[in-house]
Amino acid sequence: MNEVVDFINVNRDRYVEELKQYLAIPSVSALPQHAADVRRAAEWTADALRAAGVPHARLVETPGNPVVYGEWLGAPGRPTVLFYGHYDVQPVDPLDLWLTPPFEATVRDGEIYARGAADDKGQVFMHIKAVEAHMKKAGALPVNMKFFIEGEEEVGSAHLDECIRANKELLAADVVVISDSTMFDRGIPSICYGLRGLAYFQIDVRGTKTDLHSGSFGGAVANPAFALAQILAQMKDRGGRVKIPGFYDDVRPLGEQERAEWRKLPFNETRYRKELGAPRLSGEKGYSTLERVWARPTFEVNGLLSGFTGEGAKTVLPAVAMAKVSMRLVPDQRPDRIAELFEAYLKKVCPATVALTVTRMHGGKPWMTEFDNKYVRAAGRAIQTGFGQAPVFTREGGSIPVVSTFQEELGLPSVLFGVGLPDENAHAPNEKLDLGNFHNGIIASACLYQEIAAV
Repeated sequence: MNEVVDFINVNRDRYVEELKQYLAIPSVSALPQHAADVRRAAEWTADALRAAGVPHARLVETPGNPVVYGEWLGAPGRPTVLFYGHYDVQPVDPLDLWLTPPFEATVRDGEIYARGAADDKGQVFMHIKAVEAHMKKAGALPVNMKFFIEGEEEVGSAHLDECIRANKELLAADVVVISDSTMFDRGIPSICYGLRGLAYFQIDVRGTKTDLHSGSFGGAVANPAFALAQILAQMKDRGGRVKIPGFYDDVRPLGEQERAEWRKLPFNETRYRKELGAPRLSGEKGYSTLERVWARPTFEVNGLLSGFTGEGAKTVLPAVAMAKVSMRLVPDQRPDRIAELFEAYLKKVCPATVALTVTRMHGGKPWMTEFDNKYVRAAGRAIQTGFGQAPVFTREGGSIPVVSTFQEELGLPSVLFGVGLPDENAHAPNEKLDLGNFHNGIIASACLYQEIAAV
C-alpha cells in the first residue's frame, strides 16, 4: 500500500491538470443546448476509466443521457464495490457572479474553481485516480470494482431507476460507494449515514387569458401573483412548521442519543450565520440548526415568476404566476404520499378566482443506514489514513435518491465517502473543491478498497 500512496503523492500536479480537462466540458444536463457536451463528458469519463486500467468501460444508453459503466473483476473471492457518481453539472447562472469562467478551472489559494469541481466531477475523478494508482503499482485492485456514473443526477435522475432494474445482474455487488457529499467542516472529515429525500413541484396559477391594464381591470379580477403569494403563505406557520395535513405522520422522531451525539460536534451557529450572510437563523421551533437541516422535513420556495420584472414601471395585471417549490423529506416519509397530501391541500387553499395547475417535477426517497456496519467502519479507517484523523458521523440535508434505489432494488448497503466542504458553493457561482481534500481523498479512496477487501 505504501507504493500506491507514494504514486499518488508523486502525481498530485498531473491529477489537477487532468481534472481541469474534465471540468472544461460544460455538461449541463438541464439545458438542451448542452446535450452534445453531456455526451462528450460521458465519453471522457469512459476514456479516463480505460486509461486508469478499467478496460471494460462503455456507455449504457438510456432514454435520456447515457450511464458510464466500467468493471474490473480480477479479484475472485473478494468483495465487489459498486461506485456511483455523476458527470453532469448544474447551470451556471448568474454568470456575472463568477470571478473566473465556470468552465475554465482556476486554482486560487489551494482550491480549484469550476462548475462541477465538487459536485461531482472532482469526487468521481478522485476514485478513478485511486484505481489508477493500484493498477500502476500493484497491477491489480484488492477488490472487484464496478463503476456506474450517470448524466442526469442534476435533473432528477429520471431514467436511472429503470436502468438499475434492467441491469440488476450487471450491477450485483456487496456495497455501494458514493462520493457526492461534504465533510462536516474544513479539517473535520466525516461519513454521512443519512440523507433527506425530495418532492419537487411547479405551481401555475392563471387569472385571465392575457395580461391586463391594472387601472382598467384592477379590482374586477383576481391578481394571480397575489393569489399565489396567499397560497404559499399558508404552507407554514409562524413557528416554521409545515401546515399540510398529514405531512408529519411518517416522520421518524429523533432519538435522544443521536441528538446528544450531534451536540458534541464542533458546530458554531454564530459562525454559520455569518458565513451565510443571514441576519438571523430561522426554522422549525424546538430543534437545533443541525437537527433542522439533517433530520426534519421542510417546505421551500425555489423560484417565483409573474408580471413585469424589467427596469422602470409597467402597470400590468399579470395573467399568470408560477412558483417552483420543494419539500425535503426524512425517514420514513414517502415522496408519492407527500405529493398527494400537498396537492390536496393546494386545491383546498387555492381561491376559486384563479385556475390552478400542479406539476410533479421529480423526487427521491430519504435514506439512512446504521453507522456501525462493517463497510462504514472500513470507510472510517480509510479516511483516518488519508486525512490523518478519524471521521465524525453525520447526516446530510441534501438528497441522493439513487441511494434508496440501490438498497431497495439491489439490496445493497451504501457508504457516503464525500470530501466536499460546506462552503464549496455547489449549485452556486464560484463552485470550488479544496485540493488538499481532493488529494487526501484519492489516498483515502485507495485505502478504502484495501479496507473493504479485509472485511
